[in-house]
Amino acid sequence: MLLVFRHAGVDGGFDNNEPEYDETYNIVILPNYATLPFPSVELPEKVRLAVDAVLLAESTERKEQLAAWTADKKQISSYAMNLQQIDNGVTVPPSGWKCSKCDKTENLWLNLTDGMILCGRRNWDGTGGNNHAVEHYKETGYPLSVKLGTITADLEAADVYSYPEDDSVLDPILGQHLAFFGIDFSSLQKTQMTTAERELDQNTNFDWNRIQESGQEVEPVFGPGYTGLVNLGNSCYLAATMQVVFSTHSFCERYYTKQSLKSAFETAPADPTVDLNMQLTKLAHGLLSGKYSIPSPDKFEKMNSSSLPINAKQEGIPPRMFKAVIAASHPEFSTMRQQDALEFFLHFLDQVERQNSGSSGSDPARSFKFGIEDRIVCSSGKVAYNRRHDYILSLNIPLHEATNKYEVEAFQKLKAQKMSEGKELGSDEIIRPRVPLEACLASFSSPEEIHDFYSTALQTKTTATKTARLTSFPDYLVLHMRKFIMGEGWVPKKLDVYIDVPDIIDLSQMCSKGPQTGEELLPEAGPEDEFQSNKPLADEDIVAQLVSMGFNHLHCQKAAINTSNVGVEEAMNWLLSHMDDPDIDNPISQKAEFVVDQAKVDMMLQFGFQEAIAKKALKASGGDIEKATDWIFNNPEASISSEADCFDATTSSTPTNLDGGLPDGGERYRLMGVISHIGTSTQCGHYVAHIFKDGRWVIFNDDKVGVSVNPPKDMGYLYFFERLKE
Repeated sequence: MLLVFRHAGVDGGFDNNEPEYDETYNIVILPNYATLPFPSVELPEKVRLAVDAVLLAESTERKEQLAAWTADKKQISSYAMNLQQIDNGVTVPPSGWKCSKCDKTENLWLNLTDGMILCGRRNWDGTGGNNHAVEHYKETGYPLSVKLGTITADLEAADVYSYPEDDSVLDPILGQHLAFFGIDFSSLQKTQMTTAERELDQNTNFDWNRIQESGQEVEPVFGPGYTGLVNLGNSCYLAATMQVVFSTHSFCERYYTKQSLKSAFETAPADPTVDLNMQLTKLAHGLLSGKYSIPSPDKFEKMNSSSLPINAKQEGIPPRMFKAVIAASHPEFSTMRQQDALEFFLHFLDQVERQNSGSSGSDPARSFKFGIEDRIVCSSGKVAYNRRHDYILSLNIPLHEATNKYEVEAFQKLKAQKMSEGKELGSDEIIRPRVPLEACLASFSSPEEIHDFYSTALQTKTTATKTARLTSFPDYLVLHMRKFIMGEGWVPKKLDVYIDVPDIIDLSQMCSKGPQTGEELLPEAGPEDEFQSNKPLADEDIVAQLVSMGFNHLHCQKAAINTSNVGVEEAMNWLLSHMDDPDIDNPISQKAEFVVDQAKVDMMLQFGFQEAIAKKALKASGGDIEKATDWIFNNPEASISSEADCFDATTSSTPTNLDGGLPDGGERYRLMGVISHIGTSTQCGHYVAHIFKDGRWVIFNDDKVGVSVNPPKDMGYLYFFERLKE
């Protein structure tokens, strides 16, 4: 076992700047825990090599981040296969490289034609190389170079650049090209960042500084409602969520104002440590009493005239028992891995609602709950209404509605120009699309086409139009921004976008009007309608092409259905392998079970979805991954409830009143909290909360609490709005 000890170089204070660390390594031999220092010449060579490999290894999380960042897969260079190499006697050593034209020893590139080692491009701020590698290409036309320090046994990970193609590329025979200059790639270790890694770090650092307000003079704040939460190891998603939750009147009242620790203890079951009510009351009193929000006397140095610490930091409280209880029924939250703050928020509210079932008046989760009505108009002109309840409003981000389209286009041109000139963009030059929140809300309410909708009026499947409206307005409205999408090649990626969010929003345009005068409702569905609605349909184009090849029409329909109408080739392959099935001539049944492709399930698991939810979504979307992802976001209750225990919902031609007991009021809201996310995936990175309290914005970054200087309201993942009092 290898242990790494990090000693921070910064003491005390609310210091957002990155601390400097000194790292020491020790090898621990189990089971007796004998400790050996590393490095040490007394260790066997095999041990030293093994430890070096561990220290240099790239984590899975880092690889996934790079995959998301470089969603467009590198292409094979057209110059690689026929590259001419000059035998000029050059043999490249395994280390100790230096630019042939200057003294640079980093950011070095090996030209694969003549073996020249030259420095890379000069950065915008004067750092980096002296452009000798690109100048050599302009003089000679030798097209390919590989960055020294990125070559390992995994040759695909090496940074190969094609100057005429002006992009990072793949060289399928890189091993041969390296061997020409005496390089044994299997023995090399990675010592330099690739271009993609450098871009990822630059972009991540920019977000990190904005969201955490690094470098700002953030004044620490103490007292009731300003208590930090200690990070238990990737628990920032929990800390950020609970800080916002306990800034609402409903949760403060339920677990603090109207419930003492003593009463919670007395009403708890035999073991209060596993009682959610007890642990929420304990957490509420810890956060809201102010008892634990005091400067830690051993973590500040300076005192002002009032003997109050200037550079002070509080200890915060560790929510270990609460985490154990809330995560007990969830396989992911019970781990030490990073989680999705949205998924945790929904799971938390579900547990609170269950705990307070039977007493809706004391259920604080209901303050977030509201009704949604889907109005469906089929091609007959008749209408049906679907109603459901939800805790969050999940919004797509329409990039085409960006208010700075021309600036973004100019930035893309500038980026391409600087890359062609061998220069890099600075973080202050990056321009991201800015999309107004109003456009996201309008996208939610805009008409959406529904294909294969079974119309009880037409007795067949047709195309319908769906529009969504709100049937009630909660005390607190949570908006979820769908920043995580699938890029090319089904690689999950995060939208690089700002959302312009006003402090006050008016949702009166999203209010449901219910059935209109003169509107004709679709007939109620009967047993035969249910049969026809569930009956699987084959793509007629696929069937027609297969029939033209001489196959049986019924067999062709089954082939198309069982391959999810993907294409002719897939259907034909299925058909050829199932010709001798005993039931091949049986009529198509509406009960035919859709078989979920496990490969697609595995792909969705990589996006962070649970297996049961992924399978359910794929079944509901006919095996289409993109539609399945949308289905999950449109049905967030599926992530916290089983099929038999989902949110109240109804599908009916005649709307019924499901909103009884739900909070309802005016349509105007004020922004009161923002949870921001740093990172390329909800399963990694960091979460920070900014909350509007006592007339000012406050940052809650785990156990650090301070007055916000510049809250990143345009970088939110979850936005919390409080309904304005009329």
